[in-house]
Amino acid sequence: MALIKAVLNKKPFIGEETFIAENATIVGDVSIGRYCSVWFNAVVRGDVNYIKIGDYTNIQDGVVIHGTYLKNGTDIGNFVNIGHNALVHGCTLKDHSLVGMGAIVMDRAVVEEYVIIAAGAVVLENTVCESGFLYAGVPAKKIKPLTTEQRSLLDKLPHNYVLYASWFGVD
Repeated sequence: MALIKAVLNKKPFIGEETFIAENATIVGDVSIGRYCSVWFNAVVRGDVNYIKIGDYTNIQDGVVIHGTYLKNGTDIGNFVNIGHNALVHGCTLKDHSLVGMGAIVMDRAVVEEYVIIAAGAVVLENTVCESGFLYAGVPAKKIKPLTTEQRSLLDKLPHNYVLYASWFGVD
């Protein structure tokens, strides 16, 4: 069973039809929307600040989501994909965005709608990733506009993860 725990009397809220893997950890001031998935070994740690996650968002294996004490909560929109082993910290990820495997998004960064953060990229503090572009590198830089296929992928992937979660059942 997943570790879902209150911290300082703030208990996580998990929306309907959301899949939480048995070894995921969700603690504190966390709100997760409907039709989301939190996969194996993911940690959503709302102990020092809030974490808000919209609908149809997938948090893949090994992801860590956290904030900064008394400074930065984490806001994650609808239809967001967070790839395996990514770190999302005290930032904003808007709707239809993707954070690639092993990428890092740091405090007060804003990833606008329809943005792909490439695998392994590091989005530094206070960076604004403009809608409609691919960002890659260390530090992450705007590389090129998204193709029609990439934009379509951002619309399709969240629904794929709803399907994958259905194979495991939801709590």
